[in-house]
Amino acid sequence: MELGIGIGWRPEIAEAVEGLADLDWVEVVAENVCPGHLPDSLTRLRSRGVGIVPHGVSLGLGGADRPSEQRLAALAERAEALGAPLVTEHIAFVRAGGELTASPQLEAGHLLPVPRTWDALAVLCENVRIAQDSLPVPLALENIAALFSWPDEELSEGRFLAELVERTGVRLLIDVANLHTNRVNRGEDPAKALDELPVEAIAYVHVAGGVERDGVWHDTHSHPVTEPVLAVLRELRSRVDPPGVLLERDDDFPPAVELAGELRVIRETVRLGAGAPVAAAAGPALARAGTASGAVRVGDRVTEADPTSGADSGSETGEPATADRTAVRERLGIAQAALLSSLVAGTPAPEGFDPRRLRTQSRALIAKRASVVARIAPELPGILGDGYRPAFVAYAKSRPMRSGYRRDALDFAEGLLIAGQPADERARRRLTRWWEERVAPQPPRRTTRIVRAARAALVRR
Repeated sequence: MELGIGIGWRPEIAEAVEGLADLDWVEVVAENVCPGHLPDSLTRLRSRGVGIVPHGVSLGLGGADRPSEQRLAALAERAEALGAPLVTEHIAFVRAGGELTASPQLEAGHLLPVPRTWDALAVLCENVRIAQDSLPVPLALENIAALFSWPDEELSEGRFLAELVERTGVRLLIDVANLHTNRVNRGEDPAKALDELPVEAIAYVHVAGGVERDGVWHDTHSHPVTEPVLAVLRELRSRVDPPGVLLERDDDFPPAVELAGELRVIRETVRLGAGAPVAAAAGPALARAGTASGAVRVGDRVTEADPTSGADSGSETGEPATADRTAVRERLGIAQAALLSSLVAGTPAPEGFDPRRLRTQSRALIAKRASVVARIAPELPGILGDGYRPAFVAYAKSRPMRSGYRRDALDFAEGLLIAGQPADERARRRLTRWWEERVAPQPPRRTTRIVRAARAALVRR
């Protein structure tokens, strides 16, 4: 499945994307499109033969719970509406708690790393198979960036991905910017990860920009692609010719000419790698590794023994027997709930985690919540002015996200009103009207909207 060179489609750069020469395909955030009302820009791109791949962000396949049937159905519907050759998601968890752990469900609003343990791998594999059975096209999963590591991990990133592919046949979406991020933040060597993962399973590659602050790399998707990220792309290209490469940009969008320039650099980086040695179908490093102490051979691949495997495991893949799967999910669920609670609810850092890194992640989550809410509910910063961000940060420190960002915006406004804020009476009336219109069972009728607009105009005079 050859994709070529593509870019992440966003409404803010829709016109610029349509004007790009030699564009083979685009990727869209699945949750941001409605199958029955596709943006005109995407419809025009499809008519030109530009491929479209939906990229999900909310399944949470690395979480302890089984994936939501409703979310899977929505992703499948978007794949069919877009005529997509495949769909993609992330190796991450995005929520924790709930019925499995008998605790309140918490939403991260962000992609968080799963522990690279045999337990977490077994849960991930089962969730991936459920997703594969529900989707009309192949699934590919992306490695994520992280600010922190789990304690007592049992596998490297490359081996974790290799085991996932071995057990499920899922494709991989390798983000070279995330590999660079993990090098800076967690001391992990991208070349080692590339050596260990099955490069023949790569469906396509992400390239994105970021920035380093105080020794921490922030995968912002709002800065130009840097040379260290391109170096990881060259490292990958020396092993395999990827079917597709895509530029991601989510904010602070540059002029169209700069986007075109970044695509040219990416295209040239891939082209110049054509003379480099390309890996054979078998995992290259593992195939050469021999059978060191504690290792077993699986087909043509060598891997260390899985401590969960054995005669009573109930599976040749080393996964827990059916009777043990609930217990494995519960253990993972408790661990993820404790971590997420420390990030969004201010509870103590779980044992073994770096509290400083968790505080950094917590601040980043709050900043992201504030930015996303401002983007999906621009009326709020319009009403509150310069007071929006400090008010939201104060709210978010004590109020974990209950559901999605839209619910978060409503909860924020409600909290301000209950506290008698904002102090300005006119702003408070505007915020009250905004909140009432969005929590009402039915949207206000046209006549009601006209009357309210007229009243607001009179108040401004």
